[in-house]
Amino acid sequence: MSKKNKVCNALFVFALISIVASCTSSNQAEMPKLIENNGRYALLVDGEPFLMLGGQSANSSTWPKMLPGVWNTIENMHANTLEIPIYWEQFEPEPGNYDFSMIKMLLDQARERDVRLVLLWFATWKNGSNHYMPEWMKKDSRKYPNIVGKDGQPVDSPSPHATDAMEADAKAFAHFMAYLKKADPQHTVILVQVQNEPGTWGSVRDFSPAAQQLFEQPVPDALLKAEVLEQLNVPAGAKGTWEEVFGMNADEYFHAWSVARYIEYVASAGKAVNPLPMYVNAALRDPLTNPPASHYESGGPTDNVIPIWKAAAPSIDFVAPDIYLRGDETVLKVIDLYTRPDNALMVPETGGDVKYLYKVIEKGIGYAPFGVDSRWLPEPDGNTNPFAEEYKLLFPMSRQLAKWSFEGKIQSVVEPEEGDPVKRVDLGNWEAVIRFGQGHRLDLHQDPDPQNRTGKAMFIKLDENEFMAVATGCRLTFNPIRENAGKAWQYLKVTEGYYENGAFQMIRILNGDETDWGGPYFGEKPTLLHIKLVARE
Repeated sequence: MSKKNKVCNALFVFALISIVASCTSSNQAEMPKLIENNGRYALLVDGEPFLMLGGQSANSSTWPKMLPGVWNTIENMHANTLEIPIYWEQFEPEPGNYDFSMIKMLLDQARERDVRLVLLWFATWKNGSNHYMPEWMKKDSRKYPNIVGKDGQPVDSPSPHATDAMEADAKAFAHFMAYLKKADPQHTVILVQVQNEPGTWGSVRDFSPAAQQLFEQPVPDALLKAEVLEQLNVPAGAKGTWEEVFGMNADEYFHAWSVARYIEYVASAGKAVNPLPMYVNAALRDPLTNPPASHYESGGPTDNVIPIWKAAAPSIDFVAPDIYLRGDETVLKVIDLYTRPDNALMVPETGGDVKYLYKVIEKGIGYAPFGVDSRWLPEPDGNTNPFAEEYKLLFPMSRQLAKWSFEGKIQSVVEPEEGDPVKRVDLGNWEAVIRFGQGHRLDLHQDPDPQNRTGKAMFIKLDENEFMAVATGCRLTFNPIRENAGKAWQYLKVTEGYYENGAFQMIRILNGDETDWGGPYFGEKPTLLHIKLVARE
């Protein structure tokens, strides 16, 4: 970028800051922000921990005639947050002509329903392509070029080395963020996603002459720090070109750096005028098989290049996995890989699988299935939304769950796809024993199809002998361990209930058949129990 362009961009951002400052009310709500303690994260909304129980709309739903169906679905599933796109092609139909009408409509309608928003900036990248760029940019492929493949073939993916496109995106994004600053002082919008699944399908990187010239230059110093090289399994002190430092991974690492630096330029321009938390979502690779970069979307924040993204894009608060992979081992590995001391876990997209919801609540700040308005039509026209009963129970206690997660008080397990159906959770002086399966009898039925083994359980430790349990498809009992080892024990009280206005409300006290004969049973519908235990001398 020329010195002249850098100066112009700095003056533009300064002018936006001045405009926003003059329009900002003195009684603004507290800015949403991420806080961290000992590697655990909380998203603060209105100054308190917030758990996003979300739903993401389909790609083409941010239009007036589509929004009633979106809101109907969000209401029916009891979500507290809607993730929904903002389209660059609609926002800037002509150069420098910005249309804020759709943003205003979303803000107004979300406030009417007391639902928070996560806005998704569909701009340079959407699933590796530039299809949401304005028409006037699509018509000028020389000024806004796509990637060139290794053999010279055209690739349907924007080049991260297209400076004019980067500057145009940053300018539009800054105007978008400035409008939010002025129009949303109460912070209906709690997060902003910058781009959507950036990267490239069909080529590991850009092989154009301009990109090749950059590839042959020395690796930037920011990537040569000892802590970054250690995470990339490169010896400390390594220096040289991309190939010299990174060998067989050079192409992918170069592309990840290039995409992340482009997005950093865009994100930093928006954050300068409105510092809402920002994230980038990832189209995943299989974390167990370690496939070559030609087999997935190269350049995005896949698990193997998270350290590169952290070094290249400091304005991005976290990178987030879109989980469409299947299987317990794979999904739980993804959750672990994106739960890092330097990265808050959020799952902004997933399919219809609710099985891993509790695991993300245990470790993260939010969860959202994708395409809710097209995936689950209201009954009797469509299938029942599997998240509706879960969110209905968890929504009223979501603030408490966010706080408990941040404090490390939550543990969760999922029903094994095969093998022993029993899971155990260490709760200090008690061990929770969870036997998965359906049916009230002690010999619970195990479905032979792993796809149907969807049971799960979540425990919140309130005190040494006091717990909350939420579960489906299992029976629960306890073993006395450590200080309680060898002692007789019994339930002091087991109360079934729900949360309302931040407080636990009793439905009934369970006893007799509901707690004897192997302990409380949880069926297909999620149930909340408040459990007190006593060890007898």
